[in-house]
Amino acid sequence: MKTLPHSAFLRFFHHESAGGIVLALAALAALLVSNSSWGEHYRSFLAIPGQVIVGDAALVLSKPLILWVNDLWMAVFFFLVGLEIKREFLEGELSGPGQLALPAVAALGGMLVPALIYTAFTWGDAVALRGWAIPAATDIAFALGIVALLGSRVPLSLKVFLTAVAIIDDLGAIVVIALFYTASLSWPMLLGALLSGLVLLSLNRLRITRVDVYIAVGLVMWVCVLKSGVHATLAGVITALAIPMRDAQGQSPLESLEHGLHPWVAFGILPMFAFSNAGVLLDGVSLNTLMSPIPLGIGLGLLLGKAVGVFGAAYLMIRSGLAPAPAEASTVQLLGVSMLCGIGFTMSLFIGGLAFNGLGPAYELQLKLGVLGGSILAGVLGALVLGLAKPTKR
Repeated sequence: MKTLPHSAFLRFFHHESAGGIVLALAALAALLVSNSSWGEHYRSFLAIPGQVIVGDAALVLSKPLILWVNDLWMAVFFFLVGLEIKREFLEGELSGPGQLALPAVAALGGMLVPALIYTAFTWGDAVALRGWAIPAATDIAFALGIVALLGSRVPLSLKVFLTAVAIIDDLGAIVVIALFYTASLSWPMLLGALLSGLVLLSLNRLRITRVDVYIAVGLVMWVCVLKSGVHATLAGVITALAIPMRDAQGQSPLESLEHGLHPWVAFGILPMFAFSNAGVLLDGVSLNTLMSPIPLGIGLGLLLGKAVGVFGAAYLMIRSGLAPAPAEASTVQLLGVSMLCGIGFTMSLFIGGLAFNGLGPAYELQLKLGVLGGSILAGVLGALVLGLAKPTKR
C-alpha cells in the first residue's frame, strides 16, 4: 500500500479525525439531555415541523426536523462520501490494483462476518432480520478520531488502510441501501430521477466544470428520489460521481468542492445527526433488554464481527502473498485498527433507522443500545490494543 503522505489524504484525515471528537461530544450530549429533565424539550426539538412548498402547492415537502436531518442533511454527507470515493479510485490511495486489494478484501470480510453474527442471533424473527446490515458499517470519523488521539503510535500506512477500508465500507453501505432498504416505488418519480442522472452524465461528458450546475440538477434528483421510494441520500452519491475530476487547466473541481465541504460535514452535519439520533431514554432498560437478540446481535457484530472479518481477511491476504502488509506495522497494530472498524455509529444508526422505520420505540431503543454499546466497546478495546502495542522501528 502507498505510504506517502499525500496532501489530499492529510486534509481528509485532519477533518475526519477532528470531526470524530466533535461527533463524540454531540452523541454524549444527546444521551445526557434525553435522560435529563430536558428530555421532553429534546424530543419536542426533534419534532419541530418544517415545510417546503413549491409553486401553487405543486410540490409539498413536510417533515419533522429529525427527518430533514436524516433525508436532506445526510444526502449532503453521502454527496461528500461520493466525492471521496471517486477521488480515491481515480487518483488516490485506491487508484491501483496493488493499493486496492488489501483494503477491499478486508472491507468485504468486515461486512460479511458481522452480518452473519447478527443473522445468527435473530434467525427466525423476520422483522429483526431486516437489520442484518446494521453491524456491517464503519464510522470513519469516530475511528480516525481515535487514531488521531493515538498519534505516532499508529503508522501512517495503517491510517491509510483504515481510511480505505471505511471508504469501501461506505460504498458497500450505499449498495445495500439501494438494494435492500427501498420502499414501494413510484415509477414516474423514478423516471424523473433517471432523467436527472442522464443530465448529470451529459454535463460530465460535455466537460462542464461549474459545480453549481451539477448541484442544481442534483437537488432536482434528490426530490425525485425522495418521492420515488428509494432513499434520498443516494441522489447525493450519484451527483458526486458526476462531478469532473479535472478541468482543461488540470485543476480539480472535485477536490476543491470536497475540501470546501468537508468542514461543514465534519463539524456541522454529522454532529447534528449524532445529536438527533443518539438520544436514547435509558429509563427502564434492564439486563434482559441488553441481552435480547437485536442489541446483542448488533453489539457482537460490531465488536467481534468487524475485528474477525477485517483482520482475518487482511491477514489471509498478507500470509498468502496476495497483498503486501502495511509498511512499518505489526500484526498487533493491524488487529487494533481492525477492531476500530467496529465503531459503526453514524452509518449503523442510519441503516438501522431504515431497517426498523415505523416499527415503534421498542425497536429504536434496541437499535441504539446495540450500536452505542458495540461501538463504544470496539473503540475502547481497539484503542487499548493500539496503545499497548509495541511501536515498530521507523
